[in-house]
Amino acid sequence: MSPASLRSQKTHANREYTRRIDKVIDYVRANLDRQVKLKELARVACFSEFHFHRIFGAVAGETLNQFTNRLRLEKAARLLRFSQRRLTDIALECGYSSSATFSRAFRSGYGTSPSQFRKTGRIAKRKIRKAIHTGQEYVLPMTMAEKKAAFPVRLIELPERHVAYIRVINAFEMDRVLAAFKAMVAWAKSRDLFSRGVLFGMTVDDPDVTPKHLYRYEVALASDSPFACGDGMLKLRMPAMRYAATRVSGDIRWVATAWDYLVRSWLIGSAFEPEHAPALEIFLDKEKATDWSHFELELCLPVRKLVAKRR
Repeated sequence: MSPASLRSQKTHANREYTRRIDKVIDYVRANLDRQVKLKELARVACFSEFHFHRIFGAVAGETLNQFTNRLRLEKAARLLRFSQRRLTDIALECGYSSSATFSRAFRSGYGTSPSQFRKTGRIAKRKIRKAIHTGQEYVLPMTMAEKKAAFPVRLIELPERHVAYIRVINAFEMDRVLAAFKAMVAWAKSRDLFSRGVLFGMTVDDPDVTPKHLYRYEVALASDSPFACGDGMLKLRMPAMRYAATRVSGDIRWVATAWDYLVRSWLIGSAFEPEHAPALEIFLDKEKATDWSHFELELCLPVRKLVAKRR
């Protein structure tokens, strides 16, 4: 076998391993409220139970337990900051057996109690503080009245869609995300999907609690009809969902300011809380999606009615 053939075979194998572990990542994220057994996850990945842990660690860059615990804590942190649920309800939704178990895990992970984090929104552990990137340095010095006028929020219902996406890890390295957008646009145009598809990004993680090198962003294209994915892409069926949406026109500072207003101001003063689903950045000018000097976006935060009051 020639060196070129060996390289091609290795690249295909790497893509297959990544594709299978990505399915596990999506499965874990959708089932954080329960203890998922190793056998179940190995079956999702079509890997042997004996080797699954090692394969997951090699592809994901952290152990399965580290990944699962991190996602549970990050989900809990979002609910503490942006919902009024009781600690016990949050604990159960994030897979903890009790509020006491949840509190111990949260303090161990973030160096502060859930109650204190709810009050301040601050992480105490120095190592984690240094590893996260909130993007607050981009937020423009606007008054609340100015933000409210600039970013009017409306509720929209998006239908179920077929979605192809490219997952980018360490997504604060912007070149990685830009390369994914270029690949998605080229693929969509080659399949005659670009003109009628919806091009968007999904913010999978919370930059306030996720370490920079693990932060994930997914570049996606949605269609109302099925299609075959390209190499290096994943596929999902995005359910119909309600979103709080606002439009933004400007550079990265305007995008950061719009998100800041939508999540930190509008949401906490509304009758809604976030769904456990990715937020979307829909590109309204698809032809200029790779020109990041100026953005034309619709920011969409998945929401549902508040279901409980805090004690």
